[in-house]
Amino acid sequence: MKSFVYKAVLGAALSSLVLAGCSTSQQASPASAAPKAEKRLKVVTTFYPMYEFSKQVAGDKADVVGLIPAGAEPHDWEPTPKDIQQIQDADVFVYNGAGVENWVDKALKSINKDHLTVVEASKGIELMEGTAEEEEDGHDHKQESGAQGQEKVMDPHVWLDPVLAQQEVKSIAAAMQQADSANKEAYKNNADVFTRKLQELDQAFKDGLSGVKRKEFVTQHAAFGYLAKRYGLTQVPIAGLSPEEEPSAAKMGEIVQFAKEHQVKTIFFETLAAPKVAETIAKEIGAKASVLNPIEGLTDEDKKQNLDYLGLMKQNLNSLKAVLNE
Repeated sequence: MKSFVYKAVLGAALSSLVLAGCSTSQQASPASAAPKAEKRLKVVTTFYPMYEFSKQVAGDKADVVGLIPAGAEPHDWEPTPKDIQQIQDADVFVYNGAGVENWVDKALKSINKDHLTVVEASKGIELMEGTAEEEEDGHDHKQESGAQGQEKVMDPHVWLDPVLAQQEVKSIAAAMQQADSANKEAYKNNADVFTRKLQELDQAFKDGLSGVKRKEFVTQHAAFGYLAKRYGLTQVPIAGLSPEEEPSAAKMGEIVQFAKEHQVKTIFFETLAAPKVAETIAKEIGAKASVLNPIEGLTDEDKKQNLDYLGLMKQNLNSLKAVLNE
C-alpha cells in the first residue's frame, strides 16, 4: 500500500515537471521564433553637406555615417584603412565629386563594389569654370580639356546654391530607393519634405538679396560662385578654390585696389581655414573681416548652437544682406 501511494505521488510530481517544462517551452517559443530585426540600410558619406542631405532623405529608415570629422577641411582630408573599410561595408556611398574628395576614385578601385550603390551627388550638374588665378594654383580639382587642349579647373561648391542642392538631394534619394526598395516611398517622401525646405530657402535668398545696394562681395575662398550666379551677385575671391591657397602679391594688390575703389567695408573669410589673408587685406583698407560659411563642415560652436545646413545658409543670407547694404 505504501509502495502504491509512493509511486502515485512520484508519478504526479513527474507529470507536473513535464507539464511545467512544456509550459516554459511554449512561453519561450514565441521569442525564439521571433523574426530577426530587419537589416537597416547603411549609408556612408564624405563631408558635412553630403551627410546632412543623406540624413534628411534617410529619416529613420537608414543609418548614415559621415567620414570626415567636424572641424576637418575636406579638401585636404585623406581616409584611413578604417574609413575605406566603412565604405566597403556600406550599402550606399555618397560623395560630392567635382574635385572636393580627390581620394575617392583610388578608394573605390581598392574595394569590392558589387553590393555598393555609389552616388556622385554633383553628377549631371553643369559645373562652373574656375578663374584664371585658380587655374594656376595647382590644386587638384576635377578638370576637363579646353577647346585648345588646356586644362580647366571646375568649381565643386554646388551645395551652396539651394537650387543645385535640390538636384543633389534627388540623386541621393534615387540611390537609396534603388538600394532599399522596401522603403522606397519613405525615402521619396523625406526627399520631398527637404526639397520644399530648400525651395523656401531659395525664395528667402531671392527676396533678401533682390534690393541690395551693391552686388560685389570679397571672399578669401572662391566658394560662392554658384550662389553669386543664382542671385545676380559677383564674387571677388582673394584666392582660388582651395581655402589654403596663398594668393600672389599681384593678386593681393588687385584686391586691395578693387576694395578701395568700391568702398568695400567687409572682407569675408571662412570657418575652417585660417583668416590671415582676409585679415591682412581688411587691415590694409580699414575694413573688417567677417565669416561667410562655405558649409564644408560643422565647427564645435555650430554644434553647440544646434546649427545645420539650413541654419548656416540663413546665417550666410543675413551676412550677405548686411554687407551688401553697407
